[in-house]
Amino acid sequence: MQRLSPALRQDNVPLDLIALIKTILAATKEISFRVSQGHLGGLLGSTLDENIQGEVQKKLDVVANELFKDILLESGFVKAISSEEEDTSVAGEEYGKYIVSFDPLDGSSNIDINSLIGTIFSIHKAPEGMDASDPDMFKQSGNKQVCAGYVLYGPSTMLVMTTGSGTHFYVLDRTHGGYLLVQRNVQIPADTQEFAINMSNQRFWQRPMQNYINDLIAGDTGPRGKNFNMRWIAAMVGDIHRVLCRGGIFTYPADSKKAEQPYKLRLMYEANPMSFLIEQAGGTAVTSEGRIMDIEPTSIHQRVEVIMGSKNEVEKCLSYYK
Repeated sequence: MQRLSPALRQDNVPLDLIALIKTILAATKEISFRVSQGHLGGLLGSTLDENIQGEVQKKLDVVANELFKDILLESGFVKAISSEEEDTSVAGEEYGKYIVSFDPLDGSSNIDINSLIGTIFSIHKAPEGMDASDPDMFKQSGNKQVCAGYVLYGPSTMLVMTTGSGTHFYVLDRTHGGYLLVQRNVQIPADTQEFAINMSNQRFWQRPMQNYINDLIAGDTGPRGKNFNMRWIAAMVGDIHRVLCRGGIFTYPADSKKAEQPYKLRLMYEANPMSFLIEQAGGTAVTSEGRIMDIEPTSIHQRVEVIMGSKNEVEKCLSYYK
């Protein structure tokens, strides 16, 4: 098993990007410890505040966001950050080379039941000639990511990351405090019999998605001619990790529950980084209208439809929209 730095050098990752990645991971180690303390740390439960998304913040949401923000802005590598928990971007070092988008604690509704949660991050190069306080620098497509990953706080703390040379798995070794490479170039099976979707929204989906899921549920008695299992962790990091480990399709489709907000997941710090990881593992990541990483963002909190996972199953799902 390789340590992090040699593994990244093997993929020809620039030294300054390696340093930034290690800075991000320093924050995740602290978050991992706080999560593992649970009730003992006094950080369970909700605050009295909502974030910019209109969602009630958990105490650990706030702590994780502050940890990330402080360590990144103090590093000197980062020109600006954007976070799910911040109203707009936050300026860093004026001459920083990179910008970082992150969801400090994905799946925070799982915190109080001691279930899977994680941190998602995405790194772009900072555009030249733009002020560090200008949020427009984050309006870059996912194609331009130089690194993306997530850290899953489960029975073991796992890092899943790509710098454009495959998707790799790392595990935090608590004996020496570093991440060790445990699987290089993860590949998602092209076919699957497993799907992940929030079934409680079924009546609000568009007709193509309703028809697709109904055919999966019909199993070997329906047009697909085989049985499917449904899995739903309610944390994107957990559901995507399962897809990367054994295949599957994960989708959060458009719905009509809130006419003004048809999409759930955020492009910059959820859909784009996960799409990068999925594609680097041989999977497909799209909306019903096209590839996610081709989308030109209009705001740092933009939401999108998500359909990603095993290549052949994603293509089958898309066929229902034609």
